[in-house]
Amino acid sequence: MGDLAADIRDFLVDKVAKAGGHLGPNLGVVELTIALHRVFDSPRDTIVFDTGHIAYVHKILTGRQDFDGLRQEGGLSGYPARAESVHDVLENTHASAGLSWAAGIAAGRRLAGEGQRFTVVVVGDGALTGGMSWEALNNIAESDQSRLVVVVNDNGRSYAPTIGGLANHLSGLRTAPHYERVLGWGKRQLRSHGGRVGRFLYGALHGLKKGVKDVVAPQAMFEDLGLKYIGAVDGHDEGAVERALSQAKAYGGPVLVHVITEKGRGYVPAEGHGPDRFHSVGRIHPETGLPLEPSRFGWSSVFSDELVRIGRENPKIVGITAAMLEPVGLVPFAAEFPDRVFDVGIAEQHAAALAAGLAYAGCHPVVAVYASFLNRAFDQVLMDCALHRAGVTFVLDRAGITGPDGPSHNGQWDLALFRMVPGLRLAAPRDAASMRRLLREAISVEDAPTVVRYPKGPIPPDQPALEQVEGMDLLLRTGPNPVVLIVAVGSEAPTALRAAELLKERGVTASVVDPGWVYPVPEGLPRLAAAHELVVTVEDGLISGGAGEAFARQIASEGLTLPVINCGLPKEFFLHGERSAIAQRNGLTAEALAARALAALPAVL
Repeated sequence: MGDLAADIRDFLVDKVAKAGGHLGPNLGVVELTIALHRVFDSPRDTIVFDTGHIAYVHKILTGRQDFDGLRQEGGLSGYPARAESVHDVLENTHASAGLSWAAGIAAGRRLAGEGQRFTVVVVGDGALTGGMSWEALNNIAESDQSRLVVVVNDNGRSYAPTIGGLANHLSGLRTAPHYERVLGWGKRQLRSHGGRVGRFLYGALHGLKKGVKDVVAPQAMFEDLGLKYIGAVDGHDEGAVERALSQAKAYGGPVLVHVITEKGRGYVPAEGHGPDRFHSVGRIHPETGLPLEPSRFGWSSVFSDELVRIGRENPKIVGITAAMLEPVGLVPFAAEFPDRVFDVGIAEQHAAALAAGLAYAGCHPVVAVYASFLNRAFDQVLMDCALHRAGVTFVLDRAGITGPDGPSHNGQWDLALFRMVPGLRLAAPRDAASMRRLLREAISVEDAPTVVRYPKGPIPPDQPALEQVEGMDLLLRTGPNPVVLIVAVGSEAPTALRAAELLKERGVTASVVDPGWVYPVPEGLPRLAAAHELVVTVEDGLISGGAGEAFARQIASEGLTLPVINCGLPKEFFLHGERSAIAQRNGLTAEALAARALAALPAVL
């Protein structure tokens, strides 16, 4: 068994080093995943991964060993994918939903007369900071799902697990069916027929039982919920994990198995890399773990630097994130202002409502999260922040197409979602200079929520405005009396500028403007549009309900009949692949923009 685990680790390091991906988390669950597949019969038994980025080993064990195209178009997804295998179930990689999925699957199996099939859900300790997890656990504990096993993959702390013969015996005893029968008989007899003395004795015995459990199982709170608890188990002792899972399988009710693992296990560069432990890497040198290409200064770095500057000037600024302190760039702010940062864990809903409370108390919270992760907190943005006119700034990293991480990570929904929030203001910077300026302007708003969105990756060179026209930055005018007005939303400015140059080569003059503040739509946009024959909008978000539609509606509201072409993303999920390839397929290229404008011009000239 040890040889298989070692072989898998060698394979993971070799393949992920070439393609990039989630290396550390998968190195940490090798023995756990092997044990899962030895004890349970997938796909007859359903294995649900709450966070799909730990499913690499699962893929290997279910016949998918071609990792050469990992996270690339036509290759394996970096997450479970139903199109790849019947062994994959949950494709959404936002933590804390897996327990609800598992409860539903187990209930559905029972209703279908398939009650002998097991449902196993692997959930990380970090996901237990999310409210959805506890909603599900409460429901699971009250259910009669006798074939439901919850595996908590705990890689968040050092540990001294209860291992050895005594711990194994106690786990086996507590999951044996006769244990619960005896306990149930004692409860009925003592409480029903023993009067006050009997109830007292039952309470004392029950308290003793809990006390013993508290000694051998520090996480006895799960049993207080009504879940049978097994653990803590050394997640790198494959035999121990198999025994624990077998005990859980033999028990006639919902069971929680607590497994302690080490992220990056067995790979020296990861083990010495601190708490991150190579969570997600680009292409690296397999022996050293060093990147093959130096990372370029990115959007997150600019935000990080400017927020620290603002924080020094304004003591009311506080930072909030949801278990993403390092990825979103809040580490420098936290280092300088440790008392002014709140990492709430994987709890975006709480983050947004917490921000509203902080704003009420006189702070100005800056909530930094990935764009796609704020989707689940839409209600809090709407009802807690907007309704109460809270001065909260949401900074959305990874907005638009992200690419290799696939459909659940693409942040293409925010422009359409937040357009409907009353009073909300949304900005989209195009470069570092506009990022710094717009972030400061967003933070200066104290009577409404603001949003600043930017994409993943390196930041382009600054593109200074030629002048301000109707409150917007005029970036380019290719000739007098321009025919086409191109309105670029933030990071799409380079695409718009290149499209204008292509139109110039075809003898068509154009203007390119960047509104900076997308919502509310600039009041001067219709006046500027009226000086042109055609308007083209481009955004890295949904066409349906997005910024382009808002621009077109504003133009039409002034009685203008000139055509508006909206370029953006269709309402669909995109498979993993390079960002450039996804953009090209969906017409977000300079060539596509110029072609659409040229095709429309004969009808308007």
